[in-house]
Amino acid sequence: MTNYFCTLFDSGYLIKGMAMMESLVEWCPDAHIFVLCMDQKTQEILTAFNRSYITCIALADIETPELLEAKKSRGVAEYCWTLSPCLPTYVLQHHPEIDFITYLDSDLLFYSPIRPILDEIGDRSIAIIEHRFAPRLQDREVNGRFCVEWVSFRRDEEGMRCLSRWREQCIEWCYYRLEDGKMGDQKYLDEWPVLYPKCHIIAHPGAGIAPWNYEKLRFTEDSSGQIFVDGAPLIFYHFHQFQLLADGDFDRLSAFYTSVCREPDPVYAAYEAALMRALSEIRTISPGFSGGLREAGAVARRRWAQRYIPFGVKRVLHRLLRY
Repeated sequence: MTNYFCTLFDSGYLIKGMAMMESLVEWCPDAHIFVLCMDQKTQEILTAFNRSYITCIALADIETPELLEAKKSRGVAEYCWTLSPCLPTYVLQHHPEIDFITYLDSDLLFYSPIRPILDEIGDRSIAIIEHRFAPRLQDREVNGRFCVEWVSFRRDEEGMRCLSRWREQCIEWCYYRLEDGKMGDQKYLDEWPVLYPKCHIIAHPGAGIAPWNYEKLRFTEDSSGQIFVDGAPLIFYHFHQFQLLADGDFDRLSAFYTSVCREPDPVYAAYEAALMRALSEIRTISPGFSGGLREAGAVARRRWAQRYIPFGVKRVLHRLLRY
């Protein structure tokens, strides 16, 4: 049975998106992924790859008049968040054979079979996952208890009612600020467990690991190199803040996280290797491709600021960032 997923990204996230999809198919061989290509370059490269498990969707195909109107007042990130519920809606409308679909963020990497998550969801209509903030970051839950990194919908009455309402809400308001109980696309999810009895909160300890929760977890490896989180296999990690640099280096995380607890090195080393493989493949199609590669000098300046700007100011600045 095919498992259906969807994601969206532009050429600035193409390397990350390719790494995510390659890892997903490695651990879920029956996966099929619909990709909303946010620019022409992304669509051209993915089409040239001719991967049987990828279906490209052009941005123009999904943009309704109401979306185009909303786009006028949204930043790039805000518009991508606006599209989060619009993409699975579009896929389900155009593919009546699909009964269940999962939206994924493009900056994830999968490390082991996803079957435990799917088995856990079972026949539920909706599936979401909490941020699971570390204790010192618990106050950040004001911006959203749940993370729009894995959101599943079943083609049944409750699943479609939830998806339709979320789409309407995001088109009406989806901005990079906390306002009247709203924040981007994610704060809307807070009420789902109350509104929808068939909404499942994913509980697997190896799912949804990220910078905002890794410091409270214990990472181990077995003799084969498999990574475990508190004794459970790591299934996927969310690489918030991660940057590829034009000089071939990487900028993993800001000191806001690493000054308290260093990032789990094996997790990041695997991601870096996956990104380099993806970049190498992309350059077979588009030699010299540099989408998403940041200049090392800009990163050096940020690191200087982290070292010398007072901690209290850094906390204020950091809260302006979405996770």
